[in-house]
Amino acid sequence: MRVSLSWLQDLVQVNEPADALAERLSMAGFEVEEIEDLTRLAQGVVVGHVLEKDCHPNADKLSVCKVDVGAGEPLQIVCGASNVRAGIHVPVATIGAVLPAVNLTIKAGELRGVSSQGMICSLTELGQPSTVDGIAILEDLVAEIPSPGTPVAPLLGLDDVVLELAITANRPDGLSMAGIAREVAALTGSKLSLPPLPPPAQTEGLAVDPASTAAMHRGGVYALTPIEGIKAGAPSPAWLQQRLQRAGMNSVNAVVDLTNLVMLEQGQPLHAFDADALERLSGQAVETSDFGLRQARDQEVFQGLDGRELTLDSRAQVVTCHDIPVALAGVLGSEASSVTDSTTRIWLESAMFSAASVRNTARSVGLRTESSSRFEKGLPREVTLLAAQRACTLIQQELGGSSGSTRMCAASHQEPEPLALRRDALHQLLGPIEGPDGPEDLEDDAIERCLTALGCDLVVSDDGWTVTVPPSRRCDLLREVDLIEEVARLVGFDRFCSHLPDPLRPGGLSPLQTAERRLRQLLSASGLQEVTTLSLTGPSDQDVRIPISNPLLAETSHLRSSLWEEHLRICQRNLQASQPGCWLFEIGHVFSADGDAGIVQESRLGAVICAERRLERWSSSGKSIPLSYYQARGLFSPLFESFHLDVQDRPFRDDERLHPGRSTQLVLEGRPLGSFGQLHPLLCERYDLPEATYLLDLDLSRLLEAATRSNRWIPAFKPYPTVPAMERDLAVVVRRDQRSGDLIQAIRKAGKPLLESVELIDRFEGGQLSADQCSQAYRIRYRGKDATLTDEQLQPVHDKVRQALVKQFGAELRS
Repeated sequence: MRVSLSWLQDLVQVNEPADALAERLSMAGFEVEEIEDLTRLAQGVVVGHVLEKDCHPNADKLSVCKVDVGAGEPLQIVCGASNVRAGIHVPVATIGAVLPAVNLTIKAGELRGVSSQGMICSLTELGQPSTVDGIAILEDLVAEIPSPGTPVAPLLGLDDVVLELAITANRPDGLSMAGIAREVAALTGSKLSLPPLPPPAQTEGLAVDPASTAAMHRGGVYALTPIEGIKAGAPSPAWLQQRLQRAGMNSVNAVVDLTNLVMLEQGQPLHAFDADALERLSGQAVETSDFGLRQARDQEVFQGLDGRELTLDSRAQVVTCHDIPVALAGVLGSEASSVTDSTTRIWLESAMFSAASVRNTARSVGLRTESSSRFEKGLPREVTLLAAQRACTLIQQELGGSSGSTRMCAASHQEPEPLALRRDALHQLLGPIEGPDGPEDLEDDAIERCLTALGCDLVVSDDGWTVTVPPSRRCDLLREVDLIEEVARLVGFDRFCSHLPDPLRPGGLSPLQTAERRLRQLLSASGLQEVTTLSLTGPSDQDVRIPISNPLLAETSHLRSSLWEEHLRICQRNLQASQPGCWLFEIGHVFSADGDAGIVQESRLGAVICAERRLERWSSSGKSIPLSYYQARGLFSPLFESFHLDVQDRPFRDDERLHPGRSTQLVLEGRPLGSFGQLHPLLCERYDLPEATYLLDLDLSRLLEAATRSNRWIPAFKPYPTVPAMERDLAVVVRRDQRSGDLIQAIRKAGKPLLESVELIDRFEGGQLSADQCSQAYRIRYRGKDATLTDEQLQPVHDKVRQALVKQFGAELRS
């Protein structure tokens, strides 16, 4: 919202400089993003009177002018504009003047051998819009011309400062000059002088078809006012054009400019239909009953005011005349019904469209206008007819004509109940303020002054106040806590004491948070880089993703169902950027639909190891050495060992993401934890990734639940061994598809209580072994509790281990 201080001065007394007012507004919640000082555009530019105009001796398109700027001797200025002539008054930039609009500093110089001591300016060079090809002639712009040498800025409205405010969604009143004026009055205690807003003199019912009536009732109010006898071709007055320009809007014509002025002033969008154009469009006379409000039909064509041809669908709501769309409700009017310089009769529309319908309409056509941005945030119903009457009054003052009775279709409306504000609740939430004698509670008088300044009506009760909220603030002051916030805002948040809760308790991370943090550190230490991807993504070919109801973009229209797809895209982009590899992980949520349960959110740990990541290549003569399957799987083993988790690998062929012969299901405590494996060749081809790409996908909740159990999380003391260990190697021949993990579990069970550790040290195929056999060798370490083991003590245990392997797996002993 762009706020002109000169316009604001007309609505409320402002005694503070612009920067101080900007600071006060920012502290109150209206962030000032920019302060635009318009006086900079015309510093050093004065009124000049062209006394003489002669042809340039050395150039046909240049003129040599004598210009009186009130400095004694006239200045000689060389000018190239075709519309310069003797006797006119013009803006003159004197030597030393800086024109920021064209980034030019005026200096004395020569043009084609003739000296020039200044520059006659056009409006464009002063940062103003212009339709004239040439210099600005002040007689065409202002009624009274001051004497030469007078600064030109006040004549062109450049003696102003514009504040650019960021209006939050909960303060729709901030999108109007009246709303900002009320805020300034509440902050500074200044007196308001808002223009009077009388209701329409006559109102009648608006009879439309039942479907349109229902649609109008959903919005709240729909009103039409006929105005006839408008002076055709009358230009917008200079003051009106300047106000619109300061607000960032272009001047269109007098009628449209006045409706836009009311929208900026009161916050209520209005729209004017050319009555004659509607009759030409429909081919018949138009009455109020011929208007309607409905949803657009699929593939219905609409020609907007901006000249664009839009193809509508059922999400868009349209205003119709004889069932012909003449406006996108609350967004944009049609070109065929628009007001022009020749318009003499109009239908003035003032309506309350529902915020949801305007938002859907704007999104369906990809448009966001000044009108839609106000409807989307919500508007007070009470101002709808008042703004229409304000526009009628201005049109009659500036353009003549007369207005008829206002016809409206309005839903029944019940006044909201007053809010109860408890004194104790306010003090408990805000705390004391710093007083001259130390902290003290906010006085009742101060609370009442704040709420009264907002326009609230107060009735004192035993425990506080009963507050009636004014219409301008009914969109955001809905609860007791909203009133408390307003008091804090107007008093000043910085005036309240900082006090800590009592009693103070030390904070800390929960076991789950500690485990998750440790998990991130372990993965980073293994060489993986953490990434964060959006939980919103595009639609999927498998149609398993959950669509959201109000997407901003097609690319972010669904909730993601997995992490790995975006991870593969990240790897693809990194390799395309000439990176040698990409190792990454992410902890995030995925979403799925579960019948009666609705949407299920699940925490997952996803990781990808793609190609290689090394600090040197001299050891491989510059060649790339990607990780093997077992090397990649080994990167994650320290992760589980750090949490004392016994995770088993089981062959797995049912995951379409992974290579059917190089994938495994990770099992924890007898239940699936996730999967690991080499990426399927088809996916490698689709994402243009190398064969050595490995994928990890784990259920994070199950992992952290197991990792934080007390028997694992609390370190257990174990005495340091004082007797030496004894090692035995055991080689067995088993089936080729026999998993070593099963054999290790059997060895551990049979070797108790002397067995300390066991590990696979060799695996051999071929040679004298048959095609379906392999040899696996294990190194087993035994240790006694109190004394060194003897062969007589060790051999029975070792034989028990060998017999267990023979019995359970049919193993043939080789050693």
